[in-house]
Amino acid sequence: MKKILEVKEFDKITGNPDYKEDSNYKYLEEPAFQNLIDFIKEYVASDNNDDAFDCFKVITQRGSGDLVITKKYVGLIQMKNGYQVEILPKISMGGVDDTNNRVTKSTFIKMLRCMDDFQSKVFSSANLNIDRMNLYEIFINMYLQELNSLVKKGLKSTYITEEDNLSSFKGKLIIKDQIIKSITHKEKFSVVFDEYQINRPENQLIKSTLLKLNRITERIENKKNISQLLTYFERVDESINYVSDFSKVIIDRTMTDYDLLLKWSRIFLMNKSFTTFSGETVSRSLLFPMDKLFEGYVSKNMKKIFAEYNWKVSTQDKGYYLFNEPNDQFALRPDIVVTKQDGTLVIMDTKWKSLNNNARENYNISQADMYQMYAYARKYEKANNGSIPEVWMLYPLNDEVRNHDQISYTSGDGVKVHIYFIDLTDIKMSIEKLKIYLIEGTQ
Repeated sequence: MKKILEVKEFDKITGNPDYKEDSNYKYLEEPAFQNLIDFIKEYVASDNNDDAFDCFKVITQRGSGDLVITKKYVGLIQMKNGYQVEILPKISMGGVDDTNNRVTKSTFIKMLRCMDDFQSKVFSSANLNIDRMNLYEIFINMYLQELNSLVKKGLKSTYITEEDNLSSFKGKLIIKDQIIKSITHKEKFSVVFDEYQINRPENQLIKSTLLKLNRITERIENKKNISQLLTYFERVDESINYVSDFSKVIIDRTMTDYDLLLKWSRIFLMNKSFTTFSGETVSRSLLFPMDKLFEGYVSKNMKKIFAEYNWKVSTQDKGYYLFNEPNDQFALRPDIVVTKQDGTLVIMDTKWKSLNNNARENYNISQADMYQMYAYARKYEKANNGSIPEVWMLYPLNDEVRNHDQISYTSGDGVKVHIYFIDLTDIKMSIEKLKIYLIEGTQ
């Protein structure tokens, strides 16, 4: 059984046994702690990890020694010695006991499913013992559920070009080979032909993924599911060159059911994700940026709820620039733009940051973020029929601001920025309440 350390964002991890029982720290025994330090150093030094400083912070604190602080990225780090560090999002429970992190893990999986690259239509966590499963086993289960849905619809076949020496003629004759081989086998035909079969690169990559997951998983349920799924791939070869086979993948309108599966296959087979790393100290890591998870979770749920009012929700809106002369420069890209039925606009940005209850500190709202929201309001004024649009900043709810009155800031020239808190444990209720505010704002 693998040893697992579960931590949350901004937790302090120590390898000092004197702090093993201290609730302010998460203890990771040696040499796993040193492996984690080495991983971070190697990660930061890698040319492909510009976002490394957003993931971790290593500090030396008097008395307790080196500490690792996790930051804004969640997921899994698998050490080569078998130790796993799971980083979960810091989500306010509102007094709910989440000792086993079941609610946190469930919410994290819901957020992950809302990301553009990982939208799953079939994954259900209802029958999973989430509190007893590590993240990697959950990811494997997600993959297997998606694949179960695919095989029920049927694996896709395609025409594969084959060359063979056959007793009957089919396809096209390979004249050069025919001349050579007919000396000893006049009854045979050297031909090239197209065969309609399931042994295509997409299916080969999925089979290779199943075989790898069968070696990795420790869950009996996952192994049983993999064994059953492999029966559908008996006439499919393993992929012997992942890079080459992924370059041959074709996702068109007939292959949309393969899209998510192959993205996960790339992760499992090649350690490719939003932020992945492999090196001397780790065998794999899957780390996901919380700002993107938060934005995707909010926008996807907003699209569903606002649709009943025929409001359009677009994400990462393009087309406006901070400056237009001498040419368009410094693109503005708000996270969410809501177009109401009457054509008026609401501009929103999601911010994965915990605000506090101190008005004198502006609740920990970034000054740069306020400048950004002011620019949005001014630049989208023309698109909003000449009037300044509503502007909202959406933050995750935390216990310190749970019962706080509504916060807003008004400039002297008509710009008003509203602050709103999203309860991640009940996002539907949060967005329904936000919808009421937006409706009342039009009255």
